[in-house]
Amino acid sequence: MPDSTRNPEEPGEPRFSSGNGDVPTTEALIYDWNRPDPARAWFPPKPVKLNDETLRDGLQSPSVVSPTLEKKAEVLHLMESLGIDSADIGLPGAGPHVERQVLHLAREIVDNRMKIRPNCAARTVISDIEPIARVADQVGMPIEVAMFIGSSPIRQYAEDWDLDLLLRHTEKAVTWAVAHGVPPMYVTEDTTRARPESVRRLYTVAIEAGARRVVVCDTVGHATPDGVTRLLQFVREVIADTGEDVQLDWHGHRDRGLSVPNSLTAIEAGADCVHGTAIGIGERCGNTPMDQLLVNLRLLGWIDNDLTHLADYCRTVSEATGARIPVGYPVVGKDAFRTGTGVHAAAIIKAMAKGDDWLADRVYSGVPAGDYGLHQKVEVGPMSGLSNVIYWLEQHGHEPTDELKHRIFRAAKEARRLLTDDEIEALIASA
Repeated sequence: MPDSTRNPEEPGEPRFSSGNGDVPTTEALIYDWNRPDPARAWFPPKPVKLNDETLRDGLQSPSVVSPTLEKKAEVLHLMESLGIDSADIGLPGAGPHVERQVLHLAREIVDNRMKIRPNCAARTVISDIEPIARVADQVGMPIEVAMFIGSSPIRQYAEDWDLDLLLRHTEKAVTWAVAHGVPPMYVTEDTTRARPESVRRLYTVAIEAGARRVVVCDTVGHATPDGVTRLLQFVREVIADTGEDVQLDWHGHRDRGLSVPNSLTAIEAGADCVHGTAIGIGERCGNTPMDQLLVNLRLLGWIDNDLTHLADYCRTVSEATGARIPVGYPVVGKDAFRTGTGVHAAAIIKAMAKGDDWLADRVYSGVPAGDYGLHQKVEVGPMSGLSNVIYWLEQHGHEPTDELKHRIFRAAKEARRLLTDDEIEALIASA
């Protein structure tokens, strides 16, 4: 361990202890300020559940194209590979064409004996719930109905609704779903801007009618972590007052850029399940990015899912929907594990020279690429040092002669961007 008596702001090297006399331990090489105080260390008391909204809520983005049915099935299998628990597979109340697609995806789950559990979105009206019941009967598998209804005063004012109307719709829809064997997941839209008395009455009526899963929504990305904590503590009290065993979900959006910290806070505040979409696609600024959520949950030690297919999941959704992944996007962006900077590259190269992939993956990265089926990439450009050039040449099977490495180095310094592999090969060929 690092010398805990040394002030971290004092100069000087920390004293490393070695696990086997040769290689420093993880604790010796990385002092983790994220590590919780042992007196209040916290882990989820039960496994964190994940609900993927990519194939429904995510497709509400005004900039995406709807994937083919074959691509939707491929995405569903990738969700399964990541250990995601459940997925919204559509809103069949939108019409017969959507009902057919939902039926196909539900059969994909049944025929392949997948572990992921399906749910479908619906307004809190019986006409939206009926097609979900039909699909469930045809495939012989329960499909939860995520019935949503507005809860905030601003929404009620805009729609000319009153609370009594919402309560009547809630009781009628939940009662019908329970009677017809369709498990109700009761979703209050814009919960983060709803009055406490409205939240209490809506959830109480839904639970008393038979809902055993309720979803708190930050529909417009309004919440801060403090707000998430207060709201979920309140909803837990409401659930406790009913005396029923009810699952509590959190569904967030990223209008303020707080969706991932809000989701992590929701888990600490008692949420059993959190929702997200691949690369955060969704209305306006999008939903909580499921991929970033998975990465953070893994790094926190709250899940141990195999995430080696995370990049495949994100890229498949990107290609299927036309939603581009920004180059600097965490983990799966083109530049996430790519450097052409001399100082950074030199540290990575020295780590690789030690034959230590673990070290190379962390010396200039807070997220280890190898955990996600990826690797560090050292390239050559105007901010590179000679070590970049030598490493590139060796990795591509070329002898790093003085004449060759300086030729490439000069070209890199004159460039305005990283050199492509083809450009470097052309320089080698013309030498």
